[in-house]
Amino acid sequence: MAVQFCAVWVLLCGFDTAWALLVTDMDYGGIPLWINRLLGEPSVLSLQGRIDPAWFRANNDQVCPEQCDCPIQWPTSLYCDNRGLENIPKGLPQRTQYLFLQGNNISSLSYSILANFTGLRWLIIDNNQLESNKLEVGSLQSQTQLRYFFANRNNLTSVPGGLPAGLKQLRLANNQITSISPGAFQNLQNLTLLLLQGNRLQTIAEGDLKAVPRHLPPSVQQLYLSNNPFSGVDEGSFEGFLNLKYLRLSHCGLQSSTVHPQAFNHSSLVELDLSYNKLTTIPTVPRTLQYLYLEANKIQEFNVTSFCREVGPLSYSRMKILRLDGNELTYHQLPPDWVHCLRVLQRIYI
Repeated sequence: MAVQFCAVWVLLCGFDTAWALLVTDMDYGGIPLWINRLLGEPSVLSLQGRIDPAWFRANNDQVCPEQCDCPIQWPTSLYCDNRGLENIPKGLPQRTQYLFLQGNNISSLSYSILANFTGLRWLIIDNNQLESNKLEVGSLQSQTQLRYFFANRNNLTSVPGGLPAGLKQLRLANNQITSISPGAFQNLQNLTLLLLQGNRLQTIAEGDLKAVPRHLPPSVQQLYLSNNPFSGVDEGSFEGFLNLKYLRLSHCGLQSSTVHPQAFNHSSLVELDLSYNKLTTIPTVPRTLQYLYLEANKIQEFNVTSFCREVGPLSYSRMKILRLDGNELTYHQLPPDWVHCLRVLQRIYI
């Protein structure tokens, strides 16, 4: 898999005419970033160690803050990353669409600074010191063109409020978020990717999380919640996600006794990751699911009905990859009729 992944990356990088680029050299919450060159998106996300900043200033007559670099290749991009900054630089030019602030010590977002320009499309502020009580109300709301907001690895205890309606990706992995308020995702009908793994969320139900499905837009396609100390998952926990395709809940301490057996039986799902938990049984999954990761649990038996409620010419699982390695189950314990249900399975690890 790693070899194939790198091959795709080289292929896209090797041709100047390629319209898309997959960037994998940084974390970004664990999900690679696709660059659309047709939209003028910058394909370099940090200039550190690449070119002498003096060269940029000598060859670019546009206004550029002293703490940032403004390359002529991407005139709407500002690179202010890894500078030890404690605040966002003042006087950012109005042309700014892509703002890179990762790797600093910024703890606040000021409305007065961000209000100077309204065409911002990306705000990448990973690996800083952002605190929820220092995010001014409306600091992001005026950014009607904002599509990506990355704030992974900060000190946030709640989801920022006043997020613009056009946001497509919200990456808040590895913060200290303990709860999500009912209005946190209000009007975010274009949101397709939400990263919340590595936080301190505890339930996905009518409790600490205030019924997540009722407050998340149905447009979400990728939802990552791994490494949160969940106590359980109710039957209706994901009913509101009509377009949900990728769901990750690994390393959450989930137990079969507190996970409803039908919690993940939603036809939109393509990939489900429940690895490194404490499950003793396989939960019911939709026949349309293609990738299921259950490695490193405590599963002791294989129930065909978890994959197929009935088996027939058109009634079978579309599963391609199934991981059951690291459980209390051996290949010889599989029932004889499992091959009829999982007839298109490409790989099984057990």
